[in-house]
Amino acid sequence: MTAPATIDVLIADDERPVLDELELLLRRDPRVGRILRASSGSEAVRLLAEQPVDAAFLDIHMPGLSGFDLARAMTRFARPPAIVFVTADEAGAVEAFDVAAVDFILKPIRRERLERAVARILTGRDASGDPGTVADEHIPVKVGDVMRVVHRSDVRWVQSQGDYARLHTETDSHLVRESISDLEERWASAGFIRVHRSYLVDRAAITTARLSGAHPAVVVAGEEIPVSRRSVGSVRDAILHAREDRR
Repeated sequence: MTAPATIDVLIADDERPVLDELELLLRRDPRVGRILRASSGSEAVRLLAEQPVDAAFLDIHMPGLSGFDLARAMTRFARPPAIVFVTADEAGAVEAFDVAAVDFILKPIRRERLERAVARILTGRDASGDPGTVADEHIPVKVGDVMRVVHRSDVRWVQSQGDYARLHTETDSHLVRESISDLEERWASAGFIRVHRSYLVDRAAITTARLSGAHPAVVVAGEEIPVSRRSVGSVRDAILHAREDRR
């Protein structure tokens, strides 16, 4: 039996209790191997120069080098680690993805949220050696007065609303100034299919399909999405291909 894939990580935060908690949670994840600890950006750089890792979990606000400074410095490494920010500063989400972070976790840290970040790191590492795998996309959205980021991989379906599109995840929805046609073209290679002039869905998220009768529809994340008659054939083919890919 093949051993499960593991990653070596660095954790950096100037608060000792946060470092201890982050290390404890990561050690409970069988996908995590070696863990290096740093209490400042400069200490993190020194450790990484001696012991390369697959991923770095960084606080944003640290003495000396900030998490952003550290992330930019890592881009010069021969094999840059994947970056995950772990912070209380939710306003930094957009800048985090400007430096190509794979995830952004808000404190207090939840175990399940950390597990999702590890999964994204492993997916990204696999994709780097597989040209057929599509890298995730990060979409800035406004929540109140704060800019946040939604991962395309968390989007289950999209609804057209004029010149805008509403992105639906398992728990939330966000309005973005993008046309559904532009998203259809950009996300086709990631498995999104147009089922109706007003709806785009993640093929892998379809749980039920009713493509015959007077009102064809698919169910995605518990929501029934209409399928236009002209799209029934292409939707049926897409679902069949998804099943074949999983075999």
